[in-house]
Amino acid sequence: MEEPPPPPPPPPAFIVRVFDPEKDSHAAEAVEHACEDGPSGKTSLSTDLLGDPLCRVRNSPAFLMLVAETTSPTRLVVGLIRGCVKTATCGKKAHRDAPIFTKLAYVLGLRVSPAHRRMGVGLQLVLRMEEWFRSNGAEYSYMATEKDNEASLRLFTSRCGYREFRTPSILVNPVHPHRRLPASPRGASLLRLPVRDAEALYRRRLSTVEFFPRDIDAVLKNPLSLGTFLAVAAPGYVWPGPDKFLSDPPESWAVVSVWNSAAVFKLELRGAATWKKRLAKVSRLADRILPFLKLPSVPDLFHPFGFYFLYGFGGEGKRAADLVKALCGHAHNLAKDGGCRLVAAEVAASEPLRSGIPHWKRLSCAEDLWCVKRLAEEYSDGEVGDWTKAPPGPSIFVDPREI
Repeated sequence: MEEPPPPPPPPPAFIVRVFDPEKDSHAAEAVEHACEDGPSGKTSLSTDLLGDPLCRVRNSPAFLMLVAETTSPTRLVVGLIRGCVKTATCGKKAHRDAPIFTKLAYVLGLRVSPAHRRMGVGLQLVLRMEEWFRSNGAEYSYMATEKDNEASLRLFTSRCGYREFRTPSILVNPVHPHRRLPASPRGASLLRLPVRDAEALYRRRLSTVEFFPRDIDAVLKNPLSLGTFLAVAAPGYVWPGPDKFLSDPPESWAVVSVWNSAAVFKLELRGAATWKKRLAKVSRLADRILPFLKLPSVPDLFHPFGFYFLYGFGGEGKRAADLVKALCGHAHNLAKDGGCRLVAAEVAASEPLRSGIPHWKRLSCAEDLWCVKRLAEEYSDGEVGDWTKAPPGPSIFVDPREI
């Protein structure tokens, strides 16, 4: 009688501990690269964190990175996770137009080595991170993922209690070799706002938008923030200061800020077919030779590249969307001067100014997926109730520190 096959070996034991930059950086980078290698013949997006595994969270008010390490037979880092905590808007008071703030945590960068998946590593990393969130007073936790990432959704929604919450759009536009002039719409002006004035404008116009960070001043003062720009439908407009501007606003205006993501990490598209690479190269060559034609050339995404991120979209008036388009053109020029190949933004699906944001559908994502979880039921419901059950508003504020 044939003997039954031996039982599979037990999964290696592992511990979850705080990331140590001095001894874990190379191991964490190896896990990142192992998770970015897509299936054979498929394109995948590789991320180079420029030698700093904490770069995507270190600009947040409070942050932590954890690693999972096997204890038998040898010590080996097989998983990692990052998280940060801030205070952000979750709604507004019913009796007056004032924001309701909450302590909000964000999970990003969960990675588990392919050889150690389905062993509970990811679950334990998330649970340990949530313990740290609670110890820092966070009432809610959220994460972002692709809608077709079944493994991530299964972990967070089925096992960790998250629920699908918002579906913003990631809008990406290439930076062409030819220079796109700011070319504000006829009869309009484009200005750069002082940081203090930009803060005042945001607090008085966008502070009730979901996910608006209470420390917006820290965001705007960060060296990675390249400036806040205002477009006004009035020629030769002189900035009067935030008080006069808001008490007697122009007929149409728009505002946006620019964040230098290229200084934080680089991206690279891998696995593309050779003919696609050649076609993209030909389009860029033609654009350089005939710049006056302003051909829609395909940028070189097959080598490490950086991008600028646009955030803080706001505005009013009939021409607001056209003014946003002019601001995006100005950001394109900044990105070109900065050696970047893409300009990106993330906005709510119902964002009123979305029509003014130029983008290529092939490079963009129509529906990103944000999932949220209430960490502690004992918190007071307050005026907003349970935010996880609240209907979406027309806009969201995407914090550039969490990109």
